[in-house]
Amino acid sequence: MKTNSLLRAAAPLAFAFAAPALAQQAAPFSPQDLVTLGRLGGTAVSPDGKTVAYIITSTDPANYKRTPTLWVRSTDGKTAPRRIDTGGSASDPAFAPDGSLYYLSDRKVGEAETTQVWKVDVASGVTTQVTAFKTEVSGFELSPNGKRIAVWGDIARDCPTFGCDHDGNTALPGPGTGRHYKDGTGFVRHWDAWETPGNYSRVFAFDLGADGKASGVGKAADGPVGTLTGDSPGKPFGGGEDVAWAADSQSLFFVARQADRNEPTSTNLDIWQSKFDGAAPQNLTQANKATDNTPAPSPDGKWLAYAAMARPGYEADRLVVHLINLQTGENRELTGGWDRSVASLTWTPDSKALIATAEDVLDTPAFRIDPVNGRVTRLILNPGREGHIGNVVPLKDGRLVYTRDSLDAPAELFIGKPGKAGARLTDVAASTLAQRAPVVTQRFSFKGADGDTVWGQITKPSWIKGKMPSVLFVHGGPQGSYNDSWSNRWNARVWASQGYAIVSVDFHGSTGYGQAFTDGINRQWGGKPLEDLQKGFAAAIALDGQIDGDNACAAGASYGGYMMNWIAGNWPDRFKCLIQHDGVFDARAMAYETEELWFDEWEHGGHPYYEAPEEFEKWNPVNHVAKWKTPMLVITGEKDFRIPYTQGLAAFTALQRRGIPSELLVFPDENHWVLKAKNSLQWHQTSFNWLDRWLKKDGKAE
Repeated sequence: MKTNSLLRAAAPLAFAFAAPALAQQAAPFSPQDLVTLGRLGGTAVSPDGKTVAYIITSTDPANYKRTPTLWVRSTDGKTAPRRIDTGGSASDPAFAPDGSLYYLSDRKVGEAETTQVWKVDVASGVTTQVTAFKTEVSGFELSPNGKRIAVWGDIARDCPTFGCDHDGNTALPGPGTGRHYKDGTGFVRHWDAWETPGNYSRVFAFDLGADGKASGVGKAADGPVGTLTGDSPGKPFGGGEDVAWAADSQSLFFVARQADRNEPTSTNLDIWQSKFDGAAPQNLTQANKATDNTPAPSPDGKWLAYAAMARPGYEADRLVVHLINLQTGENRELTGGWDRSVASLTWTPDSKALIATAEDVLDTPAFRIDPVNGRVTRLILNPGREGHIGNVVPLKDGRLVYTRDSLDAPAELFIGKPGKAGARLTDVAASTLAQRAPVVTQRFSFKGADGDTVWGQITKPSWIKGKMPSVLFVHGGPQGSYNDSWSNRWNARVWASQGYAIVSVDFHGSTGYGQAFTDGINRQWGGKPLEDLQKGFAAAIALDGQIDGDNACAAGASYGGYMMNWIAGNWPDRFKCLIQHDGVFDARAMAYETEELWFDEWEHGGHPYYEAPEEFEKWNPVNHVAKWKTPMLVITGEKDFRIPYTQGLAAFTALQRRGIPSELLVFPDENHWVLKAKNSLQWHQTSFNWLDRWLKKDGKAE
């Protein structure tokens, strides 16, 4: 029931999560800890459910070199984890039906040091090189019968096998170094790389011999030249979830979008089926002009489940589960009545249910979906606080293997049945974190724009008893959430551990609250979200007396960075400082400089700038620079093609020209995110120094 009081609306729904109290001498969690903490990578479960394999990436605390390693252990937890010697890097573990473990590695063989597929006999430790192509393998998928393997990598479109001597890139005609993109190319650059028209991520199928090695020349999933041209898996973030063998191992389902002049404005990803017979693949979702992804064939071979959006051009539309009858071709919507967007899909071994994950009010739980009637049941895997569940693998005995992370701790691997907390199988970071002082997180809700219920979180150090300065976090996306999950970039625990109360608000546009709430930011970039942030910050201050609302800064990246620029001109007296990372400064320049045009145009009414400039200018921060007064730290990466670094330079120029205290941090080797260990450390140190310059702790400027 809604009330008119922000505090009354928040208080009944607020509840706190605290880690067990530690000894007073426990050190706060530091940026060095965050950068060097172990990280869980890909996971896999053996066919008999008795063994798990997983990747742990460690970071050397001295030189910050990152090393991924492969580990196995029994799911009963009775044997200690065992490291597999891969002779090089390791990623993408996958078990074959016979129990052998496949993985990718850059292990050097002779003079060759390219990433290829390897396999190991888990019992004996004997390794075999499965592929030995000249071309790097980006990923692979084993067939259910273990007799075939699909591999993918960047290959010239006219190359009939996995790698040719010639480069298909038509943008490098020579004799100079210039890139020459012809009319109709489509993407010129994407995310953090210049495009190479003529080369695409392509999937090929090979037979596996008795020795476990790939044989033959391979067969292309995309068929003859002139049929399908595009990346599969999709770039920049597509992976194994885009590729799936049919249950009979005779055909392959994969996700792809035609690469042409329309690609920068199109979200029309389709699911294709290739029978590897030399013919063109069949487009199974041709009727839908919006996104179709996550193909999941049932183990009994009868069904193909997948997720589909309904609105072309909208990358954050609701993903609804569909089912295709593989005998009749009938396609029916399964979860149209469930107002959540699925993030992953997998079948139970008996083909009687689908297991999905989806964001749901600050959590990301697992759900059981009945394929007959579409009934959705939430599965409780961590009673009291679900956090973020991922990588779910259902076992034959009803147990689930899954990963869980939260604001307090990064992902660990668990096993258990729904209804009670699972048993932890890994110790990637748990022991290290147990030696650090805990933080406490509290959820709260309030009435935001349009009187809607809006949720937020407060994370603060547990060892401070009095008032503390605060930081308002603004998430990116903008269709995203500061949900109860771990981040290696914007990590509430490490920020709070510096002595700050961190407040985050899932403003209109956030995910996990139904599609209408997510749609609420459309054509409202500086409207409803700002109102939610203003009311949410006030609600947090009213709820928690430790938050010093008069001693506050705000920080955000991507859309959150845009909001810092917008706040500078439209809420200029609220904060003592701002931290703006990769934020839009000038909407007109952004409209012509960004790469995935569908995003920017949808957000401003579905038009290019020249058709409706007023839609862009209404929420354009550059129009309010005359009101800027708040000190700002600007951070950007030169390889960011989503919000080009020139936007950051322009914001810094505006600040300097107005004489506002400001600093600029530019990473030549980072994209929209800061990923490298040393860069991450510098990012945190610079940000915290900036906060300390403007905020006071214990009444003293530090």
